[in-house]
Amino acid sequence: MQQRIYLDNAATTTLDPAVLEAMLPYLTEKFGNPSSIYSYGRETRLAIENARKSVAGSLHAHPAEIFFTSGGTEASNTAIMAAVHDLGCTRIITSPIEHHATLHTAGYLKNKHQVSLEYVSILSDGHVDLADLEMKLAASPAKTLVSLMHANNEIGNITDIHAVGAISERYGAIFHSDTVQTVGHYPFDLRNTPVHFITGASHKFHGPKGVGILYVNEKIRIHPLIHGGGQERNMRAGTENLYGIVGFAKALELAMMDHEKDTTYIAGLKSYMASELKEAIPEVNFHGDPFGRSLYTVVNVGFPRTEKTSMLLFNLDIHHVCASGGSACTSGTDQGSHVIRAFANDPNRVAIRFSFSKHNTRGEVDEVVDRLKGMI
Repeated sequence: MQQRIYLDNAATTTLDPAVLEAMLPYLTEKFGNPSSIYSYGRETRLAIENARKSVAGSLHAHPAEIFFTSGGTEASNTAIMAAVHDLGCTRIITSPIEHHATLHTAGYLKNKHQVSLEYVSILSDGHVDLADLEMKLAASPAKTLVSLMHANNEIGNITDIHAVGAISERYGAIFHSDTVQTVGHYPFDLRNTPVHFITGASHKFHGPKGVGILYVNEKIRIHPLIHGGGQERNMRAGTENLYGIVGFAKALELAMMDHEKDTTYIAGLKSYMASELKEAIPEVNFHGDPFGRSLYTVVNVGFPRTEKTSMLLFNLDIHHVCASGGSACTSGTDQGSHVIRAFANDPNRVAIRFSFSKHNTRGEVDEVVDRLKGMI
């Protein structure tokens, strides 16, 4: 039987054994409710606060600015809703290539007649047009939320959040950045980054699923999205995901400890696969800016559409290769990628995203390229 090769790490990653080891005590004997006042509760409350301090330290933020959530989607929903309901934003500027956690939330607020909604232009290489962002901000005095992701999950393009933050600051805008693909992959210095909200999800960097963070800059005050008890300093009701929070902190600590080594290794795999694909299948192209300002973990490949490649993702699965089309499927109908469609809408291309982790090898890349040659 062929070995299964996993190249969809931008979707989720395997749980690091050291992270599981850190979580296990809180899955077994340390089971107390963190809101309880007796010793079982106090020890789990301490674990959460220690995790908060650890995460804040890794991101160079203050512990009071870190709130644990169920993941990046909840964190982005909280930030966007709060910008409108608590911070007085009546307009949202975002981009057509954002994650649906942002696009659908902004669309919901527009449909409820709570905001006006504008989309910044996308350049031919998939980058956000920052000149267009500034023009849009300058065109109206309305209090605005700018929501632009740090790195795109489908094509890997990285946006300069310092530049976006500086532009937003000039026009008094609130700035939210979906950093789910970069927290745990890039060093952050949030004390010196002009951003009001960022988000993270630990399953993107070898932590557990179902836990994320929302960073809220200490200069602003917002109300919770989820109401009930007083957990997370009255910012998120509900009994905390104790073992997930402990796992998040451990995964981020490990990711930052090995950041330089892992980045060099994974970037080498990405570059190697791109060159091997180009040699084996000269007709391929690459979407976005893969060898410029781009995630070191992601390459999005455009294959010429033929009878053989139209079912390429399905055939990769049959050949035990896990990759992604970056597409949304409804009732079995492939609707394609909204990201690719925004700047490189070519019906004669089939887009496949390959994304790497420290556990992948050159041998696996060789196997995948060989299997692709056989299919095409």
